[in-house]
Amino acid sequence: MELHHKNHHNTYVNSFNDASEKLAEAKQSGDVKAQVSLQPLINFHGGGHLNHSLFWENLAPTSQGGGKAPTGELSKAINEKYGGLDALKDKFNAALAGIQGSGWAWLVQDTQTGNILIKTYANQDPVVGQFRPILGIDAWEHAYYLQYQNRKAEYFKAIWDVINWEAAEKRFK
Repeated sequence: MELHHKNHHNTYVNSFNDASEKLAEAKQSGDVKAQVSLQPLINFHGGGHLNHSLFWENLAPTSQGGGKAPTGELSKAINEKYGGLDALKDKFNAALAGIQGSGWAWLVQDTQTGNILIKTYANQDPVVGQFRPILGIDAWEHAYYLQYQNRKAEYFKAIWDVINWEAAEKRFK
């Protein structure tokens, strides 16, 4: 995860900053074509930064509460929607395994209904709009390949041992 943070996340930050500077220049000069062409870079690298920032908050070593079951209102919502944490993990891991190529699975809260649900997003598309991110798991190869090679299902199972449910609970509230 150190390499993941140091290299991949850092690249998203630097590339987002570069695209943002170019966008500001294009706006100042009135170059609409450049403004439009920069939007995919803003979404990809900005999304990569947002997603990873939340991802790091969602992780904690077991000595600092990682893997400890959720409590409070989030636990209640998980029990009501999925019938318990184990059932949520099973459905979440199935969603992760179903991602074609690269992407993320998220436990989100619908801001209109308050309900939680699992959603997948391609590439670095961020959770925006009607949904609020509660917990995200990175399904890109760079998240697991050094340790798990092509055994991504093992990564999906093991990541729950370091999930920081306290951080997820704060986002849920």
